[in-house]
Amino acid sequence: MGSPSTNDHPTAARQAADSHDMIEVRGARENNLADVSLDIPKRRLTVFTGVSGSGKSSLVFGTIAAESQRLINETYTAFLQSFMPNTGRPDVDALRNLSAAIVVDQERMGVNSRSTLGTATDAHTMLRIIFSRLGTPHVGTSSAFSFNSAEGMCQKCEGIGRVSDIDVAQLVDTKLSLNEGAITVPGFAVGSWYWQNLASSGYVDPDVKLKDFTPAQWEDFLHRPATKIKLGTMNTTYEGLVVKVQRVYLSKDRESAQPHIRAFMDRAVTFTTCRACGGARLNPAALSSTIDGYNIAECSAMQISDLAKFIGGIGDPSVGPMLGALRETLDSLVEIGLGYLSLDRESGTLSGGEAQRVKMVRHLGSSLTDVTYVFDEPTVGLHPHDIQRMNDLLLRLRDKGNTVLVVEHKPEVIEIADHVVDLGPGAGTAGGRVCYAGEVAGLRASGTLTGRHLDHRARLRERVRRPAGHLPITGASLHNLKDVSVDIPLGVLTVVTGVAGSGKSSLIHGSLPGREGVTVVDQSAIRGSRRSNPATYTGLLDAVRTAFAKANGVKAALFSANSEGACPNCKGIGLVYTDLVMMAGVASVCEQCEGKRFTPEVLTYKLRGKDISEVLAMSVAEARDFFTAGQARAVLNRLSDVGLGYLSLGQPLTTLSGGERQRLKLAINMAEKASVYVLDEPTTGLHLADVDQLLALLDRLVDDGNTVIVIEHHQAVMAHADWIIDLGPGAGHDGGRVVFTGTPADLVSGGDSLTARHLSAYLGRP
Repeated sequence: MGSPSTNDHPTAARQAADSHDMIEVRGARENNLADVSLDIPKRRLTVFTGVSGSGKSSLVFGTIAAESQRLINETYTAFLQSFMPNTGRPDVDALRNLSAAIVVDQERMGVNSRSTLGTATDAHTMLRIIFSRLGTPHVGTSSAFSFNSAEGMCQKCEGIGRVSDIDVAQLVDTKLSLNEGAITVPGFAVGSWYWQNLASSGYVDPDVKLKDFTPAQWEDFLHRPATKIKLGTMNTTYEGLVVKVQRVYLSKDRESAQPHIRAFMDRAVTFTTCRACGGARLNPAALSSTIDGYNIAECSAMQISDLAKFIGGIGDPSVGPMLGALRETLDSLVEIGLGYLSLDRESGTLSGGEAQRVKMVRHLGSSLTDVTYVFDEPTVGLHPHDIQRMNDLLLRLRDKGNTVLVVEHKPEVIEIADHVVDLGPGAGTAGGRVCYAGEVAGLRASGTLTGRHLDHRARLRERVRRPAGHLPITGASLHNLKDVSVDIPLGVLTVVTGVAGSGKSSLIHGSLPGREGVTVVDQSAIRGSRRSNPATYTGLLDAVRTAFAKANGVKAALFSANSEGACPNCKGIGLVYTDLVMMAGVASVCEQCEGKRFTPEVLTYKLRGKDISEVLAMSVAEARDFFTAGQARAVLNRLSDVGLGYLSLGQPLTTLSGGERQRLKLAINMAEKASVYVLDEPTTGLHLADVDQLLALLDRLVDDGNTVIVIEHHQAVMAHADWIIDLGPGAGHDGGRVVFTGTPADLVSGGDSLTARHLSAYLGRP
């Protein structure tokens, strides 16, 4: 065997020749890491594998990336640090040879309605500059084309593109009088101060039914602006109901409102496209300026792949550098598989996977080298066809001289790694150790759980289930769907697939939610504070508190960290937050309860030798051995069934991944009697070995008489399906059609779509 070429991967000996070529981790104990020490080669692509909860994220994000970012933040002045997020030092003995870390994660991009894909990537800024130079007629500088500036925005909608209105039917019941409780707005009950202000104002008769008001009374009741009146002996201000509701509720931040107020706001407010600008967000002057017949709003609404061609056709040398930069950004978005989006797409509507790929575009053109890029499952939301393109981009980042660290489960990504770190062997306390570190070939031969499953393939069903009926979707045209009609079989496992942007979510989420018996279980955030955890969210804590109360002859409220049993010093959080004014705040473990969250008295009460804090520190798997019967065991069984056996009962919900959130919701919904379950990429975050467990769970749901519809890219789930609906053939306006419906066997034997080719390759078919 000849000597390796310059393109070959360096051997371990050559890597070790210079210690600066290694990130040295010594004694990492963050979360469940068991005193982990290892060397990670720099300027190489390292993939971290292992079951969910094995410690991958704790090592990569919680230790390496966190310490790199903390050290960089420390170089700033105390004043600047006061505006930065607080990052405590990770629990590790030593970290050597770190470089600046850039985390490219799946966190959703800002939900501000003014933030679009164009503004997030600077593509819209470049487009504005080009229009300010080349657009005819000339209307001003680049800010004249900005919907976020007073100079360019539509004055009617203030650059939002839509206007809000209040649905009066959600405020009142016109069949009743005020005295009979006609107002249905929270806080306006009969006898309340707000109610008295309206009923006793003299503008309307509180005994007359609202439907019998004269037009003048109706106008005064709903829309009269602030007017000084006298209520009895008191001077006060009268406002019409709509005016009052607008000021009291709708001018406030929705997310900070109480749940019942949020629900009311969602019901009462309707959004319609702004008539003045037609949703374009800009004023008439900005919309009058065109290049080759298109104004800037029309360019922003184009599919990015089409916009790239349009920009490529502009050859004016006066803006040559700007055209080149914009073309590069657009081409990168197309290359990364986002060519089906448009620049006017609100960034808050992007999926986690799309958001991660948009962030990635920013770094592809960067001149920085010797940076550590950290990715969290970059293949989320990607069809097997798109994964190869993602792999090419990861390799490009590496080849520029960067260190690329990827947390990933997909075999296609593991295959391209220069170095693999496999954590485990299990999850939670059963994990946190390095089971293997080295090249991919060695992983296959290592005998670890990942190594054994790397070449594991699910098989086609020997016999598919027969449908018990059909759920029809007729004339679906949301987003890129082209008048799609399709029957979804009932009583079977249906997988909806197709490349990213083909219309899968538009078809399913745009047609099925709201139908009787349909339960949608997705990856969206779970509402709750840092006090919320799996025990509170699932209702498990109620059974636990009752068991403790019964065993000790005391009231159950003592065993809630949100009630009487809470440590008075930390208010039951377990941490004390200290504001250092000019410096970053510090979160420290409460000295009084030592992080246990309860008073010393509560901790004296035991249940089979354990106090409440010890029970909440248990993993689901440990708690199943502790609670062997009753409601608690039933909840724990469901959590175990969905693959969350490693979660601790008291872990804050804010720390869960999208995949974990979906499986937690599924565990709760399994207790309800649903007939149709809709799941969105349930394999997200699942190790190869856990996918089999998920398939068994889906089978059980179907065998219990339910219908399961899964939007999924994982070939193992496709192979296991009874029925497949494949959308495409491409993305954006190249998709939006059903290209195949039938069994997986039929798809493999007779289909010619991208899905058919990749499923055939997965199954080893020619």
